[in-house]
Amino acid sequence: MEKVDLKQAWKAFYSASNKDFEIVDVPEFSFLMVDGRGDPNTAESYQQAIEALYAVAYGLKFKSKKRLTKDFVVAPLEGLWWADSPDKFHKQLDKDAWEWTAMIHIPDWITVGMFSEACRDAGEKKDLPALTKMRLEAYQEGLSVQIMHIGPYADEGPTLLRLHEEYLPAQDLREVGKHHEIYLSDPHRTVPERLKTLLRQPVMRAD
Repeated sequence: MEKVDLKQAWKAFYSASNKDFEIVDVPEFSFLMVDGRGDPNTAESYQQAIEALYAVAYGLKFKSKKRLTKDFVVAPLEGLWWADSPDKFHKQLDKDAWEWTAMIHIPDWITVGMFSEACRDAGEKKDLPALTKMRLEAYQEGLSVQIMHIGPYADEGPTLLRLHEEYLPAQDLREVGKHHEIYLSDPHRTVPERLKTLLRQPVMRAD
């Protein structure tokens, strides 16, 4: 049975230089999504979202193998982040004011019916408060700028500041969507200095 690894199948959108920004055109993908608000380090809702996302993602993996004879590697956690002011990400760092969508990329052969069943099955096995907030949704970023950040999550600020105040103006680009992060390392198994996080910002031509 073939096993699809979405990170490899769509390698251009899961890898990048850690020195230079690059422009990509991101197609539409399917995601499991849960919305929330608050500091990801302290908000219980964020941990609940992650727990529910992985429970359903693995449920879909096993259901896909059994029903469709299609296997896949569960993709890494991703997140959309936004606030009423970009400064709250790289200057003031007001994490309590952050809005977020925690999400996991799912193969496009996963149906709404399979998703509903996986949510039901996960809820029967364990109390997962975020299940009622989860959805399966297509998301397309289109034209975007990305770079790989290596190091602690808290050290992303200078890179984001350089993106918004230097790179985008120099390229006649402006942001149009939510800040996107893809967490390529397991923080429980990787020292902070070696964490790999792909940072992405949807953009459009300024003119």
